[in-house]
Formats: sequence, C-alpha cells, structure tokens
Amino acid sequence: MLTLPLTAVLFSLAGLINAVFATTFDDISLIPTFVLTLLTYLGGVFYSLTLLLPFWQAVSKLNPIVYMISSFRYGFLGISDVSLVFTMAVLMGFIVVFYLLSWYLIKHGCGLRS
Repeated sequence: MLTLPLTAVLFSLAGLINAVFATTFDDISLIPTFVLTLLTYLGGVFYSLTLLLPFWQAVSKLNPIVYMISSFRYGFLGISDVSLVFTMAVLMGFIVVFYLLSWYLIKHGCGLRS
C-alpha cells in the first residue's frame, strides 16, 4: 500500500535530478537507457536474490531497485527477499537523499538557464 507512492516519489526525484544535469533533450534518455535498465535487470526482477552467491547478494543490496521489487513482490505474492520494514526504511532513506540533493541543486541554480 505504501510501496507505490514511495516508488513514485523516488523516481520523480531521480527524474528531477536527471533533468537538472541534462543539457539537451537527448541527454535525458541516457540515464533511463543505460543505468535504469541495468539496475532493473540486476534488481531481482526475474530471479530471487537467494539464488545468488553471498558476494553478489551483498552487491545487489546496494541497488535501490531491489527494495522496490522486494516490496512489490511481497504485496503481490506475500514473499520477499528483504524484510518489509528494512525495505521501507531504505526507500525512505533514498527519498531523503534524493530530495536533499535536488533541493541543493535547484537552490544553487544548477542546470537553470538565466
């Protein structure tokens, strides 16, 4: 129930940060194409994290998409790779970091044209 709004806010803030640094319309598509696609494939969408070796499980837990997928999977299937409380805490932590970064960038005029 809380996963959808948190995911929407997180992606909105990430899009705002992407837009601040983009100089042309074509620059906007670089992050979703190369970064977001890779994070999605490595985020446990098509497999469970328990199938990975312990090293790759630890690396995968640095990916914010893992927590989104885990919470959506819990909502649909009732199972998850990461505890739901920790998932919500990580999503809120990423939201706070992205919000502060976007606030700082806009306050200092980064990417704004005069």
